[in-house]
Amino acid sequence: MASNLKHDPIELPGRWLAAAVGMSLLIVLVLMARAQVEIDPRNIADRLFALLTVIAIAVRFILRPAQSRAQRIARDAIDHVGLFALIVLVGALASYPVAADTRGFDDFALERADRLLRFDWLSWYEFVAAHPLLQLAESIAYQSIFATPFILLAYFAYSGRRAEARLFIASFWLAALFTLVLFTLAPAEGPLAYLWHGRIPYMPESALYQAQIIPMLRLHAVHSVAVTSLHGLVCAPSFHTVSAILYIIAAWPIRRLRWPLLALNLAMLLATPVEGTHYLTDMIAGTLVAVVASLAVRRGLLSLLEERAAVGQDPGYAFLRRTRSGELIHLLARENSNGPRAVAIFREIERRHLD
Repeated sequence: MASNLKHDPIELPGRWLAAAVGMSLLIVLVLMARAQVEIDPRNIADRLFALLTVIAIAVRFILRPAQSRAQRIARDAIDHVGLFALIVLVGALASYPVAADTRGFDDFALERADRLLRFDWLSWYEFVAAHPLLQLAESIAYQSIFATPFILLAYFAYSGRRAEARLFIASFWLAALFTLVLFTLAPAEGPLAYLWHGRIPYMPESALYQAQIIPMLRLHAVHSVAVTSLHGLVCAPSFHTVSAILYIIAAWPIRRLRWPLLALNLAMLLATPVEGTHYLTDMIAGTLVAVVASLAVRRGLLSLLEERAAVGQDPGYAFLRRTRSGELIHLLARENSNGPRAVAIFREIERRHLD
């Protein structure tokens, strides 16, 4: 039955995902032009980044017909990391023209929600400001937002788990889109700028960028940005929280990564209120965004498979139609030496239904 399959239908089509990200980039460039903001072509770091990007693309095309396992790993790593990095870049760039179209700040409502939740941001900040070692630990944990996806995507490439990589990347892209939409509804300058008055004893990683840059963007006083030095402008929802939840979801089925990455991302979540100058309300919203995006991508994939089963593209899809969503995702995320290939998954599903 499944042995006649010529490709792995479980995987999200890579071209669809790349097309979605490419279209997002075009839309962001249009928004930037409308907001009178451009990418600074004179920045040396940006030129080096562009050169490395061109080299990576060239290597990817050279490795397209991978002749060995090492070449396949290199090809998939470039695909996964490159697409993920592009989403990060597009999302960060998009926050600038989006911020330029916002009005006012909603810190009063966000801080009031925190008080209803009995969360005292000032006490948390004062405790961190009084402990230099905690500041260092928080800074490292907060910056791990860049380390975790590299670990995950490298593991996916090494183990041939292209399906999980694409599910993770698609979830990240959709979560970034949701975050930007919600940002327009509740722009904020952050609790450090809103709640703290007087000399600042400890400057967190996110500093006062929202309070400083967003008003300038609204006045069209910012005309160029450097790709390699973009600042986070989104306070609510917290995208560090969004990322942490998505990282945990992606790492959970992988035994050797589950607990280390869970610990690392819990540390990042604990660092987020101060280092990201976020309200607890921001983090709750970020958690909801991550969960909804992850479920939406998985539900969309299952709907695609069901549609293919309905039109009779392959009898193997019929088993997928009768398989519970949670069971299919579990089978998809199974660890084995060759990665979750369609033939093995179909055979397992068939065996379960025949038992």
